[in-house]
Amino acid sequence: MWSDETVHIIVVGCGRVGSELAMELSDEGHSVVVIDKNRDSLRRLTHFHGRTIVGSGFDRDTLFQAEATTADALAAVTSGDNSNILCARIARDHYNIKNVVARIYDPARADIYMKLGIPTVATSLWTTQQVKRWMLPSDDSIEWSDTANTMHLVERIVPDELAGKPVTNFQVGDSVRLVGLIRAGVGRVNIDGLFAQEDDLLEFLVTHDGLRALHDLLEGGAA
Repeated sequence: MWSDETVHIIVVGCGRVGSELAMELSDEGHSVVVIDKNRDSLRRLTHFHGRTIVGSGFDRDTLFQAEATTADALAAVTSGDNSNILCARIARDHYNIKNVVARIYDPARADIYMKLGIPTVATSLWTTQQVKRWMLPSDDSIEWSDTANTMHLVERIVPDELAGKPVTNFQVGDSVRLVGLIRAGVGRVNIDGLFAQEDDLLEFLVTHDGLRALHDLLEGGAA
């Protein structure tokens, strides 16, 4: 990321997915709280500098202990779709946590959850980096670079203040080019005439100097 800002993140579920995510975020210096019903599951956190709570991710007392009122992001990654979506909705609707993502096992439910405004990641597509992009939209993760390190492929979530803008506005001279987007889990490269929507995942091809220009474009709301 461009800054060293620490954010407060809640991870609900400490299976393989949750523990991997929590440890990586903790190693990056973020404030992380992990919630799981099973105390033994928390033993997966072999290198972790945050807090752990035994309890339910949709129990208000548990969320109070996890400081949900000041949380910046929450990932619901338990083994149950219903539990994950319930946690995510409570986090968003009752605690106003802006960046929320739910892991799902049944991809057929993805459209339903997306209509509720909750990003989901199917188990078959899950990666730590993918979930982090939903939780930490300011993360300038580079997906690919050429061998000379002069050209990069970067994925970014549409900032709320830029939703509704024409996608043709998401360009900066010869250094930043929007080459596609993913909307509701479907990728598109024919983007002429489209307007950005909330939760769109934008695919940019940028030069090395364009990394800073892209950051300024999206963070400054200049599009």
